Amino acid sequence: MTNKTPAATNLTHFDSSGQAHMVDVGSKADTHRIAVASGCIRMKAETLALIQSGTAKKGDVLGIARIAAIMATKRTSDLIPLCHPLALTRVTVDFSIDEANASVTCNTQAETVGKTGVEMEALTAVQIGLLTIYDMCKAVDRGMVITDVRVMEKHGGKSGDWVAD
Repeated sequence: MTNKTPAATNLTHFDSSGQAHMVDVGSKADTHRIAVASGCIRMKAETLALIQSGTAKKGDVLGIARIAAIMATKRTSDLIPLCHPLALTRVTVDFSIDEANASVTCNTQAETVGKTGVEMEALTAVQIGLLTIYDMCKAVDRGMVITDVRVMEKHGGKSGDWVAD
């Protein structure tokens, strides 16, 4: 016997019996889809200075984090069990430094022309970009904090456009 909660019936990754399944997108139209995501990593001011100067022991922290984030978008469906594999048409990853708050913000944009959105790819890029910064700098700052990871906007598909408050 399966316990079916009311919330489970409204979630697309559960069938009418409450069992997890991959959503059928076969009948959906291909549309241009875009998702933008963002997140932040806070650190000691000294750690940020190492990143900015390019003298971190492991090399160009932001350059390597950018490549890691882009690579991560291509592996999203390998990491998230019910996520569809997508043919991405564009991925951008940008980092901005906030010296006053000793932090780096990662902003990503993922695009495709397809039947399902790219929110998970944009979020995965942010997380892996920030985790790469952590990995490259953990020898000098284990107290870094990754925070505020979220979708900022999405465009395309049946549900149309959405922008965060």
